[in-house]
Amino acid sequence: FIAGVLPGLLLGLSLCAYCLYVARKRNFPKGRVIPLGQALRICGDAMWGLMTMFIILGGILSGVFTATESASIAVLWAFFVTMFIYRDYKWGDLPKLMHRTVKTVCIVMILIGFAAAFGYIMTLMMIPLKITAAMTQLSDNRYVILALINVMLLVLGTLMDMAPLILILTPILLPVIKTIGIDPVHFGMIMMVNLGIGLITPPVGAVLFVGSAVAKLRIEDVVRAMWPFFAILFTVLLLVTYVPAISLWLPRLFGV
Repeated sequence: FIAGVLPGLLLGLSLCAYCLYVARKRNFPKGRVIPLGQALRICGDAMWGLMTMFIILGGILSGVFTATESASIAVLWAFFVTMFIYRDYKWGDLPKLMHRTVKTVCIVMILIGFAAAFGYIMTLMMIPLKITAAMTQLSDNRYVILALINVMLLVLGTLMDMAPLILILTPILLPVIKTIGIDPVHFGMIMMVNLGIGLITPPVGAVLFVGSAVAKLRIEDVVRAMWPFFAILFTVLLLVTYVPAISLWLPRLFGV
């Protein structure tokens, strides 16, 4: 978690900077200035919703529940806040909300199902192991091998979901990483950024499909608008890959 703080901030700030640039270039409407008293009331009202984030992160970091369990608890809390505190919806709207949620979840589950099947076939054919062996034969230079690993992870991330890729590739790539002298924590951040990009990259980008479904836009239109964001993501990926301090400075500072 600590190793992911600086890469996450770098990624978020880079995307924020580009969004601000686009907003000014296209002259997007600006929000009005809110008085301090009203801003404090808004922050107070928002705390109920923001508690979801504290439930997820706090539960995982404290060891009270796993990441999957924290998601379930967060859903129950979000339902409670929506129906009983904010009252954004009426009980009569519940069937329509459930129908919309099931449609979105079905899209993701179908993608994950096919990605898991594809991962199983790749494992049987030992494709990741063969790719890794080919990499080590091409070069013994750590920078070249890291570039090849990035390419492999980006390609596989477009075809498979994150969870099976982590389970399949980590035991295969970790010995290679240790051999060329790369810190495993640093490699973990490289893998997370790579596979995070894969989640929004077609044809099997689960987050991309969810975003398109929620926005009611075609995948083609969303991807066409995302090319500048992909460029930013790839730039951050290169920085995380070749500047180890971005991932390792905070863990070393805290003595982790």
